Amino acid sequence: MNIVKRLENFVTKVFKTTLEVFLDALKLSPNAQGYVSGSISELLLKRYLESLEFVVERIREKWEGRKHPNHHGDFYLKDKNGNWFVLESKGVKSNSEKWHKLYNYDKLKSFLFTHKDKINWINDSEEVEQQIDKWIKDNTPKFLDEYNDTIYDYEEIIKYNAPQKETKKAKAIDKLRGYSREEIAGMINDRLDYLMNKVKVLETHFVSGTGGLSGRTQATPRKDEFNLISIDIFLRFTEHKFLFANPQNLESSGADVNHLQQNYIMGFVFNNNELCLSDEWSDNFDEVLGTVGISNAIKEQDMQIDSRNVVYEEEGE
Repeated sequence: MNIVKRLENFVTKVFKTTLEVFLDALKLSPNAQGYVSGSISELLLKRYLESLEFVVERIREKWEGRKHPNHHGDFYLKDKNGNWFVLESKGVKSNSEKWHKLYNYDKLKSFLFTHKDKINWINDSEEVEQQIDKWIKDNTPKFLDEYNDTIYDYEEIIKYNAPQKETKKAKAIDKLRGYSREEIAGMINDRLDYLMNKVKVLETHFVSGTGGLSGRTQATPRKDEFNLISIDIFLRFTEHKFLFANPQNLESSGADVNHLQQNYIMGFVFNNNELCLSDEWSDNFDEVLGTVGISNAIKEQDMQIDSRNVVYEEEGE
């Protein structure tokens, strides 16, 4: 049975509808797409780790009783010495370039300068600002002419009260007041599309609840909830690719040293596949696992493996 027929049978049995309706519904729901993307990332991560000869088991989401405070990841992973660890799977922040307003020249330049330690082509023995200026000129020259004017989003434009003294910002916003919300969004998206052909930002987005028995003091994970973090960067890369880190090696939250921050700039992707990463992140899993001490391994008797295995029979097989 070919894959299309298998998919059609699956959609009919599980969702009681046609492939066409299923596809249309998926297109109309960013939340559903995000959930499916997360499931795909987890499946590919599991297969990748198993190809490295690790034993990987899914952690049960709904526990009997209170969930173990150090088992808040997605997978249990057993190394070659029989030690078990907890791994969390995440994706990158989907709107990082827009959030940091890198569609404006001054924001782009200052952002690259701030994170110069994560850029491989920066030579520390030479003037950094000049290297960034040259990169922008050579790779995104429109930011020096056609895209040189500062753009503000529509909400900021309509809420802005110009001061009596004329300022650069007041002039820029005054030029934008005649545009609709859709036109402003279109201008920003055009710039982002242009920029992201040359550079994309890799940024985490760690958000967790604080209710119930989580033991969290803020809406980010505690650093001891899992031993390892995996980030699938496919939203900013040409394929599904996993980067790994030891949460204990990431800078703590300023509000609580026991917590992770919500966002970390991991690095950049230049020209769609050239990775530049900070020292905390690596695509070498063994290297990162080696930073986790054996004393941090979990007790096998504490594990709650998700053993559910729902199989939908396929006609003709």
